[in-house]
Amino acid sequence: MNTTRAMTALALGGFGIGTTEFATMGLLPQIAATFEIPDYEAGHAISLYAAGVVVGAPLIAVLGAKLPRKGMLIGLMLAVALGNGLSALAQDKSMLLVSRFVAGLPHGAFFGIAAVVAATLVAPERRGTAVARVMVGLTIANLVGVPLATAAGQEIGWRSAYLAVAVTGVVTALAIAAWVPRMPLVAGASMTGEVRAFRRPAVWFAIFTGMIGFGGMFAVYSYVAPLTTEVAGLPASVVPWMLAVFGLGMTLGATFGGRFVDRSSMGSVFGGLVAVCVILVLFGLTATVPAAVFVLLFLLGFVVQILAAALQIRLMDASPDAPSLASSSNHSSLNVANGAGAWLGGLAIAAGWGYVSTAWVGVALSLAGLAIAVASVLYERRALERVTTNQTMAMASAASTTMETQPR
Repeated sequence: MNTTRAMTALALGGFGIGTTEFATMGLLPQIAATFEIPDYEAGHAISLYAAGVVVGAPLIAVLGAKLPRKGMLIGLMLAVALGNGLSALAQDKSMLLVSRFVAGLPHGAFFGIAAVVAATLVAPERRGTAVARVMVGLTIANLVGVPLATAAGQEIGWRSAYLAVAVTGVVTALAIAAWVPRMPLVAGASMTGEVRAFRRPAVWFAIFTGMIGFGGMFAVYSYVAPLTTEVAGLPASVVPWMLAVFGLGMTLGATFGGRFVDRSSMGSVFGGLVAVCVILVLFGLTATVPAAVFVLLFLLGFVVQILAAALQIRLMDASPDAPSLASSSNHSSLNVANGAGAWLGGLAIAAGWGYVSTAWVGVALSLAGLAIAVASVLYERRALERVTTNQTMAMASAASTTMETQPR
């Protein structure tokens, strides 16, 4: 078994999905011009894609509980190809919106199942590194794929970007078929078993940690363009470089950050959230200094990628008998964080507090996520203490009964 090839195939899928997720943001003017609609209406394509992710991740994971994981991955990448092919062929706004929803459906399920598969290909102590490698494709998409797709869309038309992703989806499906080994079916896997994962408080704690804690990063990242031009005073031509720096941080975080997750997933969650808070505080204090903005965006990208991998492992550990649904739900929660962070940051801007206020919104969200993570640990400790106490009492009761029944 060639693990490197298998990881490459999975990362390639992440590259295609990451490109289609973020390229739309850079192509809104061209899409709006094609359908003769305002930019904000074209922006609904972004919202419908995110809705597809939120709906598709848990739904597909549950429906595919009894299906082979390799076959699921191939089918999901073909679905990515279909959704993007339909997006490229859309003749009106309604068809585009439906196509973007379809394109978003396989997003979370692919990353969730790919993370589970990657973790099974390596030794248990290297699962964090394996999951981070799968996410490298997504980070490289931010570094290379999105800028190239945006440039191509501006030069030869926005449809070309979606066609390129459709081709990537087909190529990835072929690579998975050739390079990823067959995965044995999980014993006793069922739709009911997958849904049962949501009965565990640890799963919900991890989901809400990501949903709220990650909102801090998105509160700032969503407004990186006006922060660059209006606050740091740089020309609009610098914005792509800001995005590239953030993407570089994500790529290096995915490449090297898995080692931290290997040592302690929960420690990485705590460390990641604390680091995000510190970075955003510094961002709020130095947003007018261009060099500081570059450095802090790089660090933010690096840290959040470690945090994403840690939450992925945390969910898999919290639901070992139904890892696909729990793992896929991580991406649903992050897309909720995307929308919530941007919305709350926008409220602060609309209130007249300025673009820098998004950093303080981000600090508040990150601290809230940290509080949820702390609560999860305290809850688990108390639950363990209750189990230990009950076991001790049961053993004492059994010993007492045995002594009473012995002949004198």
